[in-house]
Amino acid sequence: MKKMMKDASPLALAGSLLNYLLLGLLSLLTLYPFWYEISASFSSSRAITAGEVYFWPIEFNVQAYRRLLEDGQLLHAMGNTVIVTLVGTSLNILMTILAAYPLSRKRLYGRGLILMFITFTMIFVSGIIPNFILIKNLGMMDSYLALWLPGLISTYNMFVMKSFMEGLPEEIEEAASIDGAGNWRILVQIMMPLCKPIIAALSLFYAVGWWNSYFNVMLYINSSKLQTLMLKLYQMIKQVDESLLNSGGGSEGATSVILTPEGIKAASVVIAILPILCVYPFLQKHFVKGVLIGSVKG
Repeated sequence: MKKMMKDASPLALAGSLLNYLLLGLLSLLTLYPFWYEISASFSSSRAITAGEVYFWPIEFNVQAYRRLLEDGQLLHAMGNTVIVTLVGTSLNILMTILAAYPLSRKRLYGRGLILMFITFTMIFVSGIIPNFILIKNLGMMDSYLALWLPGLISTYNMFVMKSFMEGLPEEIEEAASIDGAGNWRILVQIMMPLCKPIIAALSLFYAVGWWNSYFNVMLYINSSKLQTLMLKLYQMIKQVDESLLNSGGGSEGATSVILTPEGIKAASVVIAILPILCVYPFLQKHFVKGVLIGSVKG
């Protein structure tokens, strides 16, 4: 590396330095909003209201987190979200693979017509009211089936998976077929291991979508015991005002702390995004490779 820098011209070195500076600046601009939310979530209401929070927590405290977690409802909602995310992502990946594999094989009869109908669903959608009426008539209201079944597969993600499978050497499948392997065995023992990068990438896409799902939960889930994290956070933020969030009174007296909506919102953002940040590093390698190979053909 030192030899390359020594042999490079001053103009090239200046260009490289400028690129690093721009990339570093863009990285800081991208990370700062989240860092600000972390700082605000641990700052006092007075500091937030006065606009004193920029890079570090001011008058450090954890009252916002204590208020969100004190009754246990948020942890219960997070558990519901984990269930919805794990089951939903597993069903999504299963259906995506089962749809992408046959459509990636040119020998499939009527392949072009099927792809045309599938593409049609990306352009025209039924709308909220027909979906709601259908879910209600099927008796799936106030059930996670109302979330999982309508969202079993993403057409775009299916095409990404299909593109990845089309890029795999056909000779591998032909060799397995000559050895007597059937379609199911080829799919499970050959295709799926080769598709680990794209499966990891799409799993992250699906999981983030389920984790952040809010609107469908609000439409179809009425029971408070089944509500997910995002809906519970929305309800808590919506009800926030200074009179309701006075955590003092009674025996606490002078130690009472009044929380502002901004502090609760900042703590909510941290709680909502932290699990995804913990999972992402384990999938990053496969995520980058899967997106590049699955989205670009050739």
